[in-house]
Amino acid sequence: MYKTILVPHGGTPAGDLALKHAIHAAKESSSKIILLHVIEEIQHPATFALSESEREKMLNSIQEANESIRQEMVKEMEQRSQECKDENINVQVKVEMGNAAEKILNIVQNENVDLVVMAKRRKLKGVKKLLSLGSVSRKVVENVSCPVTLIDVEKI
Repeated sequence: MYKTILVPHGGTPAGDLALKHAIHAAKESSSKIILLHVIEEIQHPATFALSESEREKMLNSIQEANESIRQEMVKEMEQRSQECKDENINVQVKVEMGNAAEKILNIVQNENVDLVVMAKRRKLKGVKKLLSLGSVSRKVVENVSCPVTLIDVEKI
């Protein structure tokens, strides 16, 4: 039924649970899983009061820190992708820098994703819980045409 399942993973136990759900769905339909982690870049502070050399040194340090974080997350996501490989599920790991919701929406569109499985947080009960989706999960749910399975992290 599903050809491509996207699992946005925050590197958390909740993301691990979402991955387990995706693996179950993928086994049922011989799907490919895209395991995605999005890193928010360290922002550049105002540098107008710095000399050119100080500014360049600071910006290089920030760029190196962002790249170090990216490389570490690639390793972490590769380790988590082993669960898929153990189940003979085709898995692709993507680690990208930027806004999480925008990256997720771009991949859904560009990779012809059929299902998104992701963790979410909610603290309210009843009708209010629908309005309390996190900004990333809410933006995804409101802007994709494929099904989205939200895993409730409060139930783990």
